[in-house]
Amino acid sequence: MAKEVKTNAMRMLDRAKIPYQALTYQIGDEDFSGEAVAMLVGIEPERAFKTLVARGEKRGIIVLVVPVCREVDLKAAAAAAGDKRVELTRMKELLELTGYIRGGVSPIGMKKSYPTFVDSSILEYDEIVVSAGCKGCQLRLDPKKLIPFLGASVADLCRE
Repeated sequence: MAKEVKTNAMRMLDRAKIPYQALTYQIGDEDFSGEAVAMLVGIEPERAFKTLVARGEKRGIIVLVVPVCREVDLKAAAAAAGDKRVELTRMKELLELTGYIRGGVSPIGMKKSYPTFVDSSILEYDEIVVSAGCKGCQLRLDPKKLIPFLGASVADLCRE
């Protein structure tokens, strides 16, 4: 019998009494796209959100939560963060900055608290999914509970 996964993100949501549903999917050695993960957990890609980590020249590290099926607009992200420009961090920096590995970065429960920005499309849905903090597991939850929990700002972060 498989042991139930309990990630740091789940523990933090439990402590905050924020309801969620853990959705697991089978992973192999292959690297899944966000759209593929959405399909595997049975949710539309527009409602599946990926977590990106960026660095601004003034603000430093910021977290961006955007739909898996859209591309982040770094100029829009910089404007939201009050910075002139931001760039995505290198993959090898993720673990040190967040405590998570690529493909398992959750906006919940990072090593440090960073300014977080979520794409405004998140407000269109009653339920969305974000990474649970490990490959093979997503969290389905209400974005209207997630946003204040993260202390996140809502902004238009994606290219049209």
